[in-house]
Amino acid sequence: MHYKNFILTALLATFITTGFAQSKYYTRDGKIKFFSSTSIEDIKAVSSDASSVYDISSGKVQFAVPMKSFTFKKALMQEHFNEDYVESDKYPKAEFKGTFEYDDEPDLSEPGTYEVTAKGTFTLHGVSREIEEKGTITVTKNGKIIAESVFMVKPADYDITIPASVRDQIANSIEVTVKFDYKPLKR
Repeated sequence: MHYKNFILTALLATFITTGFAQSKYYTRDGKIKFFSSTSIEDIKAVSSDASSVYDISSGKVQFAVPMKSFTFKKALMQEHFNEDYVESDKYPKAEFKGTFEYDDEPDLSEPGTYEVTAKGTFTLHGVSREIEEKGTITVTKNGKIIAESVFMVKPADYDITIPASVRDQIANSIEVTVKFDYKPLKR
């Protein structure tokens, strides 16, 4: 829990330097899921501990998720994930820093669902790569902002080595689903 608060504090500190405004939104309980499917086995994990800050006036967005916060159906999978693959003690979080960009700039004070492209740097397992992924921003009738995206991540792109003994059990590309329910960041 302390690590989660540290991540949110670090994310908020980045935005504090530019001043507060009603255009800033945050979440501490963003959900990130991943799914790997092969003919031998499906692997699923979920974390509800992602922290994110989104400034709708500038489009800047950041998120971070503690790697140890992912839970698996099988404890042994979780142990292998943290110790052997993502090396959570050495690389404790995954993070994204970038912007949300729209083809047609929406009025986010109006309810609706808007197509968005997240562009920026995604860091996992100590490797940073520029990414560009599609998603949606939904503004509900009560003004809640929800960001969602589904994209693929290749472990090999982030220097995550899968041992030959289990290589057939883990897909070459992992489906990642992100959902953030943002709240207004108040002074």
